[in-house]
Amino acid sequence: MTDTETDRGNVDRHCQAMTDRRADLHAWFLREVLPLEAALTRFLGHHSHSKSGVADLLQEVYVRVYEAAIQQLPESTKSFVFTTAHNLLVDRVRREKIVPIEAVENLEALVVAAEVPGPEVQVTARDELRHLQAALNNISPRAREAFILHHADGLTPREIGARMNISVKTVSYHLNEAVQTLADILYGEQPGKRAKP
Repeated sequence: MTDTETDRGNVDRHCQAMTDRRADLHAWFLREVLPLEAALTRFLGHHSHSKSGVADLLQEVYVRVYEAAIQQLPESTKSFVFTTAHNLLVDRVRREKIVPIEAVENLEALVVAAEVPGPEVQVTARDELRHLQAALNNISPRAREAFILHHADGLTPREIGARMNISVKTVSYHLNEAVQTLADILYGEQPGKRAKP
């Protein structure tokens, strides 16, 4: 094989890799970025003082997101897209000589709005939280207290024992009782109905 053939083969592989990369990037954009368009349009419309320029802002966000993704795909597409939109709006406000009061007020809320989960996620999370709270209510009070101190407050069994004025062994007993009862309730078995080994 001559050097020219080797060089041509290398160029062909490089071109194929670039084509594959572009196809992957295009698929990612269609799959993960475009479904955010409705929320992004509302976000830009709400936080931009120029309602007629929302389509232009949207396109500029897309360009910035796509160009950044060429270098590296973001870990969280939604967060990245809304952060890019936020930065674009901040850049626009900085370039304007007159900054409307509404723009300053809205910019403070932008970061919070970008991280708010969608309504479906909120409903599901609330349902799961209600189910967990109902399950926690079925645990004996001492076991519930130990469980919350350990899993919510992050205390060690020794710290829990000191706080509850019980031994570490008793703390372990309460934690095991809580976990077993929760598992029974959350995963289908009735408390006290578990088969004996």
